[in-house]
Amino acid sequence: MYDLLVVGGLGVDVRVRVPAIPLPAADSVTVDPIELRIGNTGAGVALAGHAVGLRVAVIDVLGVDPAGDVVRAALARTGVHAVLGDASAGTRRSVNMVDPAGRRMSLYDPRPWHGPAPFPAAEVTALAREAAHVHLSIMDWTLPLLPALRAGLADGAVISTDLHDWDGANAYHRPFAEVADLVFVSGVRLGAGAGALAAALAPRTVLVTRGADGAELHTGTGDPTLVPATEPPAPVVDTNGAGDAFAAGVIAGRLRGASLTDAAAFAARVAAAACTHDGMEYPPGLLPRR
Repeated sequence: MYDLLVVGGLGVDVRVRVPAIPLPAADSVTVDPIELRIGNTGAGVALAGHAVGLRVAVIDVLGVDPAGDVVRAALARTGVHAVLGDASAGTRRSVNMVDPAGRRMSLYDPRPWHGPAPFPAAEVTALAREAAHVHLSIMDWTLPLLPALRAGLADGAVISTDLHDWDGANAYHRPFAEVADLVFVSGVRLGAGAGALAAALAPRTVLVTRGADGAELHTGTGDPTLVPATEPPAPVVDTNGAGDAFAAGVIAGRLRGASLTDAAAFAARVAAAACTHDGMEYPPGLLPRR
């Protein structure tokens, strides 16, 4: 039995520390050592979930390539249970430019999936049945398997998804929103339209994340509850994965019986601590567990 099953979203981050975002025009810029490491949204939720004490499994596809080897090795170090298929297009990767304040800009290479679903629906259903919570990354290969995931839920289990910088209109995101009970979405493109989107997604719970400005919890009744950001316990070095750590914190809080408001407040502490570490492989004790 797993506390959390993460579906999709494994990849590699190529982290580059830059003097400013946007970069000044130049033929070349000398930077700190460029590192290749596990990253992308599913890895962020899985590794943060593991760091806050959850039993975590992840299912996804990886390329038979050096980038895939980086991901496999990182998962093996944590003990996260991994069910992995082969991706002929290779492993997803991102180039993440990080400025001196820890802000980032990500260049994402999704390696689109082609062909039939990589896992039999029965296998996905069985894996979902073993989890108290299922978190969906919005990977293309998962679309035909969404009904199987929903059908496999154990009694009382919940599906969440992160729609990232959705504008509320792009049709690609809609099936993930509709199959979920709990929706995370960045406020970057929503602006003041977050409330209207949350109303349209009712009765789902919607958490609109706004980085250093905190988050808004929409439960479908009344005004949203504001969730203040937490002051990081040490200098911010890397904000990559902060949103994923926030999602993991909410999931952990809810699984431990906390109210949505208290779970979101705990998640803000988890996200703040994540920003003080370089990368998503969090050392023991860095992320709070309570």
